[in-house]
Amino acid sequence: MAVDLDDLLNRLHVLALPMRVRFRGIMVREVALIDGPAGWGEFGAFIEYEPPEAVHWLASGIESAYRAPPSVVRDVVPINATVPAVPAETVPEVLERFPGTRTAKVKVAEPGQTLDDDVARVNAVRAVIPTVRVDANGGWTVEQAVAAAEALTADGPLEYLEQPCKSVAELAEVRSRVDVAVAADESIRKAADPLAVVRARAADIAVLKVPPLGGVRALLDIAAEIDIPVVISSALDTAVGIAAGLTAAAALPRLQHACGLGTGGLFVDDVAEITLVDGGLRVGDVVPDPARLAALAAPAARRDWWIERVRVCHALLARTDKRASNRE
Repeated sequence: MAVDLDDLLNRLHVLALPMRVRFRGIMVREVALIDGPAGWGEFGAFIEYEPPEAVHWLASGIESAYRAPPSVVRDVVPINATVPAVPAETVPEVLERFPGTRTAKVKVAEPGQTLDDDVARVNAVRAVIPTVRVDANGGWTVEQAVAAAEALTADGPLEYLEQPCKSVAELAEVRSRVDVAVAADESIRKAADPLAVVRARAADIAVLKVPPLGGVRALLDIAAEIDIPVVISSALDTAVGIAAGLTAAAALPRLQHACGLGTGGLFVDDVAEITLVDGGLRVGDVVPDPARLAALAAPAARRDWWIERVRVCHALLARTDKRASNRE
């Protein structure tokens, strides 16, 4: 979607949100929000992402800010609790932030930790929440994933293993050797062909995230071509990004699993409140609190960094749009 760069930059708010616990190796989450004519959008590509990958995140933020959302078929989306790679004894404290949830996603395969740490964490979650899924973020080899599946199911079932290994071929091999469902995340959102993992029969469940796929509509187009269940998840989004994820989840014709859209509890403070009620989040527009925008504003040097990043990604997006237009 083509938008004027100057208009986009005039609508930009660059924020730095402190986190309660380390997640993805960070304690501060930087994002740029767009106060657009159709609503608020979020550009939150992680710092290490280069422009060819980050441009999809900008496209997503622009869509939310400048284009009305698609129609939805449900008002509330069930979500899972998200448990970072914390010590087992701190799990109850984390779960307190997710009242009413009946599913939890537990981070495993954290660098510097052991499989015993993962088992202890998962069992601590099982003591509170009945349905548990784990996310390795591609951190295991095939043999490690097979061993982990056995260890992590010794004391109870798992709903699924999310991205146990990095490659599609590895996922397919793990899937053939374990009795636990395998979900694909990075193999979809980081792939040149998001549908390759499905065609290879390497996953039982597809985890889809709005920003890296280029927006709500792009995600829904992909979901329409997938013949396995879909879980909509967050990319460590603020309340603005979570609202886009909720819209995508609410627009799916079928939603069989709780979605990973409860990551707002990982922030010390967010730009707006999205209240969790009986394990679900209500679908609707989110308008950031002006006082919170001011309090969470990033330092000037970081704002300048994000502005330059938007410029680069905007130019790349414009070239992509032009090529698409020429093909039409």
